[in-house]
Amino acid sequence: MDFNEYQDKAKTTAIYLDKLKDRYPDLPPEIMKILGISYASNGLGEVGEIQGKIKKIIRDAGGDISEESRKEISKEIGDVLWYVMAICEEFDLRMEDVAQQNINKLFSRKERGVLGGSGDNR
Repeated sequence: MDFNEYQDKAKTTAIYLDKLKDRYPDLPPEIMKILGISYASNGLGEVGEIQGKIKKIIRDAGGDISEESRKEISKEIGDVLWYVMAICEEFDLRMEDVAQQNINKLFSRKERGVLGGSGDNR
């Protein structure tokens, strides 16, 4: 599955504004847009769940990565991917384009020898 196929399938499960729309049918579209962006971006807190599971691998399992922990991390990464999709939808972006732009940026930095360092525009 490519990113565009994932995005098209995953967005059919995006019900996060449905109850608001039902309860407040007259909310202006720009308010609904901001609420959608807020919900989707707040979902990136799922990254913290990945961090917590990795922390426990270090603390509780002495760094041993079990098949179970691998499965749990994979599920959490999937949740993060879903919220990335939702943000892309809210901003009318295609995940495939975002991924391609990121690869282009990284390869440009690699070619110029500036993969390390700081700053967005290296």
